Amino acid sequence: MTSTASAPAETTLREVIAWHATTRAGETFLLGAPGADHVRFADLQEAVSVWAERCAGWSPGERVGLMVSDPLAFVQSFLGLLAAGFWVAPLDPTNSAPTPGARARLLSTLRLQRVLADRPAPAGVTLPWHELSGPWSRGERVTGSGGVILASSGTTGVPKVMALDEARLLAAARQIAQHHRLGPRDRGLNPLPLWHVNAEVVAVLASLSAGASLVLEERFRRTGFWARAAEREVTWINAVPAIIARLVELGDDDEVPASLRFVRSASAPLSASLLARFEARTGVRVIESYGMTEAASQICATSLDAERPAGSVGPGVGVEVRVNTGGRGESGEVGSVEIRGRSVIDHYESPGYEARFGEGGWLVTGDLGYLDARGNLYLVGRSDDVINRGGEKIYPREIEEIALELPGVLGAAVVGVADDVFGQVPVLYVELGDVDRGGVLTELRASLIAELARVRRPAEIRVVGQLPRHATGKLRTRELDAVRVLHVERLR
Repeated sequence: MTSTASAPAETTLREVIAWHATTRAGETFLLGAPGADHVRFADLQEAVSVWAERCAGWSPGERVGLMVSDPLAFVQSFLGLLAAGFWVAPLDPTNSAPTPGARARLLSTLRLQRVLADRPAPAGVTLPWHELSGPWSRGERVTGSGGVILASSGTTGVPKVMALDEARLLAAARQIAQHHRLGPRDRGLNPLPLWHVNAEVVAVLASLSAGASLVLEERFRRTGFWARAAEREVTWINAVPAIIARLVELGDDDEVPASLRFVRSASAPLSASLLARFEARTGVRVIESYGMTEAASQICATSLDAERPAGSVGPGVGVEVRVNTGGRGESGEVGSVEIRGRSVIDHYESPGYEARFGEGGWLVTGDLGYLDARGNLYLVGRSDDVINRGGEKIYPREIEEIALELPGVLGAAVVGVADDVFGQVPVLYVELGDVDRGGVLTELRASLIAELARVRRPAEIRVVGQLPRHATGKLRTRELDAVRVLHVERLR
């Protein structure tokens, strides 16, 4: 059992950092690649102090873009800017906008006032641009209260820009640390992108809140993964289903670390069969979670040790969850998932999304699901992904789960395709591993026919080399029609 000692509740980020710098100054907070430098809590406190002085002339509350590739440098800059009272917009350092106009639009959408980066300013950017390694002048310390600015794609074509203040970020981080029982003896491993809310809150801020340490990797690398986790004595891993799918098959030289308590899955649905296979082969518990940027990451999560209903993402953790079924409210009935809580935003900065907020502070997530009698949430899909086949509503996940039950299937996605007769029909895209394609497809066809009524079966199975995914592992379903298809099979 790990210790749960942490900074007192209801403290600011500056106070949390100061608390750990006082109580465990020489202990490690951040670790990079093997052999690289590490950051102690005392080092983090010094970095925060330096950042408060480096930004002389900047006004508290300014919106600052942060584009830094090195994980250790990113986290120290990120926490330093937050603690100094700035609004920080983490920018993807691997994403080069195709044109100066596109870059300018991104910065304008986020309403940034300056950018801090580990590279020179690209052409077309007129904002004040500060290089991380450039000359800085110290001056009067900057203090205030800021937060994180993030944007996600919107169904109206207008990006959803949201500002998560420090109080919301810390509320979510504390709930995560408490639910996962993180303490000073824990060490997380995060291979997920730091410019995404998951890594920022679940990995960085939750670890900081608990006084735990964190190993940062720039990206997931399957080769040598378990050996690196063992060398660092990792106790938990921050992952996504695409990573779990690649870790489930253990090689002859793979050995799961004895120190590992759990693996956390987020950002995309995790199939029940993959979860069961991973736990059986590794002996490690999987926490499945459901979250979104609007809630500063986590909304629901399954338990570390209690009984876990198959297919559920668990109950709300520090967030109220309800399913709006149009007034019926029966257990098990599918409806619109809505949330509210301390970590949940109360508005978008972008226009056109006002209808997402209802009376009483409830936010419409855009997801569909149902609750069981114990409050466990089951997700069936997005409201805009439902396929209407001649009046029959088909949820993509019911087909995807069947495909993902087969060991040779690494990924599955179902989308609706226009049809002259039925209006829409479902089409199943699958990504296969190094397996006998014919054998897997024969088994897949048989499973779909056995488990689904004819009207609910996909019209086609399309095999692709790789499904398009975000860096977080979430599928880019709108890009499927542009993916090269290797093989097509029709179902009758």
